[in-house]
Amino acid sequence: MTHSSSSVFRNQANQSAEVTFILVGFSEYPELQLPLFLVFLTIYTVTVLGNLGMILVIKCSSRLHTPMYFFLSHLSFVDFCYSTIVTPKLLENLVVADRTISFTGCLMQFFFVCIFVVTETFLLAVMAYDRFVAVCTPLLYSAVMSQRFSFVLVVATYSWGIACSLLYTLLFLTLSFCGTKFINNFVCEHAAIVAVSCSDSYVNQEIILASATFNEVSSLMIILTSYFFIFIAVMKMPSTGGRHKAFSTCASHLTAITIFHGSILFLYCVPNSRSSWLMLKVGSVFYAVVIPMLNPLIYSLRNKDVKAAVRKLINTKLICQLM
Repeated sequence: MTHSSSSVFRNQANQSAEVTFILVGFSEYPELQLPLFLVFLTIYTVTVLGNLGMILVIKCSSRLHTPMYFFLSHLSFVDFCYSTIVTPKLLENLVVADRTISFTGCLMQFFFVCIFVVTETFLLAVMAYDRFVAVCTPLLYSAVMSQRFSFVLVVATYSWGIACSLLYTLLFLTLSFCGTKFINNFVCEHAAIVAVSCSDSYVNQEIILASATFNEVSSLMIILTSYFFIFIAVMKMPSTGGRHKAFSTCASHLTAITIFHGSILFLYCVPNSRSSWLMLKVGSVFYAVVIPMLNPLIYSLRNKDVKAAVRKLINTKLICQLM
């Protein structure tokens, strides 16, 4: 970077740092503020209890110390962090008149949201690969999905999430803003931020679109390829019971993938989905607030091992209290 370009970058950052953003959220529906607050508070409570509870159950149950549940514990951690970054500010803005957020606060929210969205995208792909190895090469599963390799895969997802987030945040900083800007969303989301920029954002949007498309397509390719071979392997199984067991181990993961990627594709790939800011906000609520709540419910309600571990922990606790 040349001296002149770096000085321009610093000047834009300094000018933007003086800007105040106002998160519009759902303020255009004053009669819904209290009902929405109660709904989102309930969802956030379930999210925190569900995801932290899932992490605790996996940690305390030796039966769940396998790669599959190691990845699931990190999915719960990502969902908890993601929801905690977004939902408290949403709840605050539903009950206070001052909906401002500083440039630095918006930047930090954007940075961490990007980390955990990208991380979850590839963590779901890693979990699909784990199911592929378990179903297609069960005798080699322990050797392939070793503790070390599982750790490397998880570190890779976080590292890629941080790398992408740094890129997106640096592109954010190339935009200039002036005065007080109304962000037509409840979270510092890229489309809403770009819409209030005072500078030309064409290059910024194209780079982020290319990166987001690469992340979505590559993760979906891993998932679809894994489940293609899983489906072939399951259909070759001679017993109906074996097929049912194999499909049941993948059902929860497939449900989580469908909900997560369905929401992302709706927001970013469906033509004209951005023409309605209300639809954009509803979609953002779904993947930023609702999905982190759904994942632990999906995996706990459809997973016999998790339910058995929960019952064992409850029984152990009851016994300890009675003694």
